[in-house]
Amino acid sequence: MGFFDKVKNKLGIGGVKVTLQIPGHVAKESEQVEGKVVLTTKSEQEIIEVEIKFVEEFTKGRGDNTSTESFDLGAIKFSDTYAIKPGEVKEIPFILPFKLLKSKADSLAEKGGTLGAIGKMSKFASNEKSKYMVEANVDVKAAVLDPSDKKDIKLI
Repeated sequence: MGFFDKVKNKLGIGGVKVTLQIPGHVAKESEQVEGKVVLTTKSEQEIIEVEIKFVEEFTKGRGDNTSTESFDLGAIKFSDTYAIKPGEVKEIPFILPFKLLKSKADSLAEKGGTLGAIGKMSKFASNEKSKYMVEANVDVKAAVLDPSDKKDIKLI
């Protein structure tokens, strides 16, 4: 392997490509996402770990008073070390369990009646919104920049 090939591998150029394959939506009640991570490469690489996370980005507020927080709702790791060769396609199927968090307004809205109406008004007034996504991060030996992929998912 030439000098430039080594530099490219360190920076992740021509290295491992990560592709997440998940459904566009999942039922809240299922509390799990099924999918697979597909790995390909143009040069031989050693995979140390694959981590898959279910993340919620919770935004509230309006205008300049907007704040965003991220919450990990579920995660799994595959810590098997193996080599992947050029042209090889490695598929890693997974079932990712997750547990949803509820804001105070969500809890009130679920009660129904007067309290439910107050909860719904509170959510509207504070402009609460949640965005969900699945992230896959792959730890590659000798790579400074580890490859990753992120896909949005809707909860129905």
